[in-house]
Amino acid sequence: MQTRQVRNAIIGAFAVLGLAACTVAPIYNVTEVPVSTASGKTLQASQVRQAIITAGSALGWRIVDAGPGKLEGTLNLRTHVAVVEIPYSASKYSILYKGGENLKAADGTIHKNYNGWVQNLDHGIRSAITTL
Repeated sequence: MQTRQVRNAIIGAFAVLGLAACTVAPIYNVTEVPVSTASGKTLQASQVRQAIITAGSALGWRIVDAGPGKLEGTLNLRTHVAVVEIPYSASKYSILYKGGENLKAADGTIHKNYNGWVQNLDHGIRSAITTL
């Protein structure tokens, strides 16, 4: 009976290690989020741009202009670098994967932490826009 318990414990340990090794997930893109404020007022694209820059900077993203109606965000964490493209207008914005380093990106999957970083950026942008 003890041999069976030891065998099951070993199998369980390998299962846990196998799950821990699953460090990739489908790439999370934020697509065409409507821009809305708490007061319901209409914003200008420049205000949306500033809200994105403010929110990104507060979360450690370096946000730079990447052409008309487009920003690029770069986040450096430890050995990871994430780069996103952020097209925006007065009425909507998106956060789209552009590239990076040490993110295990392949075949539509990426390091699972990347998705959390993008979700945090999205929440920050939504909060910054809501308060305008």
